[in-house]
Amino acid sequence: MSTLRMAAVAAEFGRDLEEDFGIAERIVKEARDQGVRLLALPEACLGGYLLSLDDDSELDEGPPALALDGPEIRRLAALAGEMTVVAGYCEADGGARYNSVVCVNGDGVLGNHRKVHQPLSEDASYASGDRFHAFDTPVGRIGMMICYDKAFPESARALALDGAEIGVVVSAWPGSRTNAVTDLEGDRWKRRFDLFDRARALENQIVWISANQAGTFGSLRFVGSAKVVDPGGEILADTGVEAGLAIAELDVAQALETARRSMGHLRDRRPETYTHAGAVNA
Repeated sequence: MSTLRMAAVAAEFGRDLEEDFGIAERIVKEARDQGVRLLALPEACLGGYLLSLDDDSELDEGPPALALDGPEIRRLAALAGEMTVVAGYCEADGGARYNSVVCVNGDGVLGNHRKVHQPLSEDASYASGDRFHAFDTPVGRIGMMICYDKAFPESARALALDGAEIGVVVSAWPGSRTNAVTDLEGDRWKRRFDLFDRARALENQIVWISANQAGTFGSLRFVGSAKVVDPGGEILADTGVEAGLAIAELDVAQALETARRSMGHLRDRRPETYTHAGAVNA
């Protein structure tokens, strides 16, 4: 039996890149001390997210744009060392900026994803990605998403069909903007966040790691709720609405085999009947 110790992070990150690296370094050390081999940091953890999702004067210039082959990502890779680390950042490519997530270890970049689905006014700050793909890492085949991507079943399904064993979604998911509650545990957007995590794991029968921002930034109040979910949709570890690490250990290959043995959701598909499923029919 070969088990994988993995962790999803709920933490607060801001605009100051040096402070963000300091927070990331502390979290990586804590995870390493606990034997974690796969660590997921939140969306926009390098440079912070947007101050608001409204198209108004509260929007600033946004986070610093970093090149995928630039010194900051190399610094993250060096920090990861023998661990596999996933982290969100603002990616610069020519004149475009993307809300991206990168997967690294000490050898460098293993994978990169640009957020495809953009909520509210996010498209005013970022260009949109155009694909979902899985990739091989020392800890297994991974597929990555960012926040709103997980609201679309096609996103995770495309990754599962590309062989992803572990889905990693990083988020800056806030509480509800209307009918806000004092206790985030009762927030309806938190409930949706949790439902999407469990449903995407269960319907694709894959391991699911979900990281999220915590605390506040600008007008946004994040729901935390980092978690690890097994292929049956059961939550193995969860931070609740507070900052922290959700750590779980699982034999991924065995968990996938067990979940798919009788009812294989990928195996039992009938693509010819899904007349409006687009690329997922392939």
